[in-house]
Amino acid sequence: MTAPVVLITGELAGIGRATAFAFAKAGARLVISGRREPEGLALTHELQNTGAEVEFVRTDVRHENEVRQLVDSAVSRFGRVDAAINNAGVDGILGPVVDQTAETYAATFDTNVLGTLLCMKHELRVMLAQGSGSIVNLSSAVGKKGAAGASVYTASKHAMEGLTKAAALEVAGSGVRVNAVAPGPTDTDMLTRFAGGDAGKNGMAQALPGQRLGRPEEVAEAIVFVAIGKSSFMVGHSLSVDGGYTA
Repeated sequence: MTAPVVLITGELAGIGRATAFAFAKAGARLVISGRREPEGLALTHELQNTGAEVEFVRTDVRHENEVRQLVDSAVSRFGRVDAAINNAGVDGILGPVVDQTAETYAATFDTNVLGTLLCMKHELRVMLAQGSGSIVNLSSAVGKKGAAGASVYTASKHAMEGLTKAAALEVAGSGVRVNAVAPGPTDTDMLTRFAGGDAGKNGMAQALPGQRLGRPEEVAEAIVFVAIGKSSFMVGHSLSVDGGYTA
C-alpha cells in the first residue's frame, strides 16, 4: 500500500506537533505548515530524522492565496492529498462578552473559522477530483458547550462544528469524508494561557472525571484514527477526546 499523503496546518506546537509525529510513525508522507518558518523548518528536520518524508510550506490560513499554494504544493510534491488535518487555531482574547470588540472577534474567527473554510475549500478541490480523501477539523470540547470568559473562542468552535457537518453532507458519497476531533482540556501552552497559569490548569485537571489533563499524543492518536484508520463509515461526526469533560 502506498504511504498516505497527509497535510497538517498549525502543527508547530501542542496537539499539531504531536499529530505530525503520530502520522510519521504511521508511515505517512507529510506536508506541514504554519506561520513561523524557523520553527517549521526545525520540526521538518526532526520529523525527517525519524525517517519520514516531509515538506514544510509557510502558510497563514487567513489568506486564500497562501492556502491555495499550500495545497498545490502538496499535490506538486506527492501527486495527491489523502488526508488533511485543519489544526491551525488561536484562543484569541479571553474575557467577558462585555469586553469583546469587532477586532477581538475578527482575530479569532479569521483563523479558526475562515481559515478552516478556506482550507476545506482547496482540500476538497483536490480530493473530489481524486474521488477519495479525509478531512479532520480540530474542534474543541467548548464547541459542544459554553465556556464563561471564552465567548468568542467558544463561538468559533461551534461554527467549526457546523462547517464540518455541512461540508460532510455536501460530499457524502463522493469518496471524501469530513469529520472533526474535539479535544477537552489537554496539557498544552494554549491551555496554560486559557487557564491563566499552572494553578488554573491544575484546577481544571482536578475537575475532570479522571482528575488529569489529556496529553497531546492521546488526541493525536484519535486524529490518526479518524483520518486514515478504520473509520470509513464515520461522516460528519465530531469525536470527543476529553476525558469525560462533556459527559
